[in-house]
Amino acid sequence: MIKTKLIKILSTVLIVLGTIILLVVFTPPTIEEIRFRYHQAIGTLYYVGKTDIENDGDIFIKRQEIIPQDTDFGIVIPKINANAPIFANIDPFSEREFLPILRKGVAHAKNSSFPGHGSNIYLFAHSASGILSIKQYNAVFYLINKLEKNDEIVIYYKEKPYSYFVFEKKIVGFGAIKYLDKTNEEILTLQTCYPPGTTLQRLIVKAKPIENLDNR
Repeated sequence: MIKTKLIKILSTVLIVLGTIILLVVFTPPTIEEIRFRYHQAIGTLYYVGKTDIENDGDIFIKRQEIIPQDTDFGIVIPKINANAPIFANIDPFSEREFLPILRKGVAHAKNSSFPGHGSNIYLFAHSASGILSIKQYNAVFYLINKLEKNDEIVIYYKEKPYSYFVFEKKIVGFGAIKYLDKTNEEILTLQTCYPPGTTLQRLIVKAKPIENLDNR
């Protein structure tokens, strides 16, 4: 009798703990997903700087300007309303170094390039050392899986905007580090954990300046 009650209590505790863990892990990305779909449904058009896009006939477009958080080094992705400062020269292999940074914004990988320097600019965000720590980290890259070919990413560097356009998106293994390598042309590489709220894999989004794109 006592053993049966203990088993029931233990089962209930495990179910409750499992539910709490699922909420901690998946609530932030779910909120971001709902927000994204809502603004798509009502026709919100986010933009940075000047735009010549006007209302299209009877389709109402609510235009909303994004004011960059940091024009010395920052990122704006209009499609997903992402806007965050970038912290330069962060070691992507040192959790002690990059974890505090990811609470505040986006990390620029040490030894990778900078806008206008003609090589691979590697930025990463939204990482976690464990499932219970996921809510501590900035959600700026939760939605980069929504980016498609030709979507714009704007990097501000030393008060100057640099526009890049997506040409590739892929899911890679946890240990894939070749995307950190230097390149012979300017490429912007964004990396985040995937699926959102986990550390199982990596989502890589690559973009180029418009003049470097072959097929627009």
